[in-house]
Amino acid sequence: MPLSTSAERNSFAQDLFTPLPARYDRLAEILSFGQNGRWRRAMVDRILRPPAGTAPVGTVLDVASGTAGVAIQLASRSGARVVGVDLTEQMLRRGGANVSGAGLAGRVALVAGQAEQLPFPDASFDALTFTYLLRYVADPQATLAELARVVRPGGRVASLEFCVPPSPFWHAAWWLYTRLLLPLGGLATGGREWFAVGRFLGPSISDHYRRYPVGWTVQAWREAGITDVGATLMSLGGGLVMWGTRSGG
Repeated sequence: MPLSTSAERNSFAQDLFTPLPARYDRLAEILSFGQNGRWRRAMVDRILRPPAGTAPVGTVLDVASGTAGVAIQLASRSGARVVGVDLTEQMLRRGGANVSGAGLAGRVALVAGQAEQLPFPDASFDALTFTYLLRYVADPQATLAELARVVRPGGRVASLEFCVPPSPFWHAAWWLYTRLLLPLGGLATGGREWFAVGRFLGPSISDHYRRYPVGWTVQAWREAGITDVGATLMSLGGGLVMWGTRSGG
């Protein structure tokens, strides 16, 4: 059944991710053939290696933070203070344990919240990241505007999303993997909960890009007030890293 409202999509995302935290990080790497970590590093590079003349980031908001993998990387690779926001309490609890285990409890804070209505004033952060988010919101354009709202003028924004390979050959291989091998691999390594995620993921990605192609997304960033927007496909098109600068700087 199509999910048309923010409440429906938030409820669906919570139901999908609530059972996953205990093995989320390990299985995410296994089922992505190790690409998830490489994609995250490429996104974080866009925040921590800004253009020449750009001031270092002091505060970063990480949206859809999950188990805090990106938040931990941002903090451990810089002197920044990081706030991670996620919808699912169970993911945040696991994230809190990960933050403590990394010795970063003093520099990474995790809070529950919705990307569509962030609990922060305008221009609160020097930079912002978000990961695997836009498929779970009812209005990607409005969500991007809300994300941009909390970034100071001149601040950096970067994102990571799954994508659909443009090459016909690799698209066919991706389709076979996401429709057959990914659900079965999830079932074998993570049980019924991961089977459900695997079965959902491929059709969800395909449907999202039918509605919101990459070109549309680039334009949506610009309309949200983000300039110098760049995008690069990762791993033959299985991932998409985007970045830009909050206008007004």
